[in-house]
Amino acid sequence: MTSLASAISIIMKAFTYIILADVLVGYFLDAFHPIRQFLDSIVQPFLAPIRKLLPPMGGLDLSPLVLFFLVQLVGGVLVGILV
Repeated sequence: MTSLASAISIIMKAFTYIILADVLVGYFLDAFHPIRQFLDSIVQPFLAPIRKLLPPMGGLDLSPLVLFFLVQLVGGVLVGILV
C-alpha cells in the first residue's frame, strides 16, 4: 500500500472514531461540555448537509450513520484507486 493510501486509510479510521465518539458523548454529556463542543465542531459541518437531505424520522437522527457509511465508501474508493 502506498504511503498516500495508508494516510487516507488512517484519516478515514480516525474520522470514523470521531463520529462514533460524538454520538456516544451526545448521550452522556451536556451540550456545553468542552469535549462535546470540540467533537461537535469537527463533525457538525459534515452532518449539516446530510440533515438537510434526510427527512425527520420521529426523533431519530440517522445522519451520523449516513456520514459513517459515506466516509467508509469514499475512503475505500480512494484507497482502492491508489492501490
